[in-house]
Amino acid sequence: MAVSGVSGGGQVLSLDSLVRLRRGMRTSAAPRRLPVPEGMTAPLGCDAVAVPARFGPLVLPRLPRVGCVYADDVHWWWILPSDSDYALEWPTGVRYSTGAVVMDTPRLIHRGDGTVPYTPPIPLYLALCRVMGTTPTWSKQITA
Repeated sequence: MAVSGVSGGGQVLSLDSLVRLRRGMRTSAAPRRLPVPEGMTAPLGCDAVAVPARFGPLVLPRLPRVGCVYADDVHWWWILPSDSDYALEWPTGVRYSTGAVVMDTPRLIHRGDGTVPYTPPIPLYLALCRVMGTTPTWSKQITA
């Protein structure tokens, strides 16, 4: 089977060529879950929040308790209990990942104290709103 160009005299590509092109476009990184460090458990499940890396150092000192934090050149990732996105509209630029599934290969840069990897979601949400210049959704004025 061949596919011809749009205006008649275009290049002809076979179905095999199209499949090879598509496979070549795939990212080499497969989705994977952020690992919970040895000796820790996640009894509430795990989700994660990704923040642009430039905000990570600004958020960290604003938190009363910090769980496990992962980083790469582009993002900092915080592990949260599952369903921490319930009734929260995370600021624009923040990525919420159900199941703590990431495409990147971040490294652990902070291991929380204790046996659970979680950063409390509400303090993290408020710190992110503060450093990103966003008003928390529950503080926004309702207009009729």
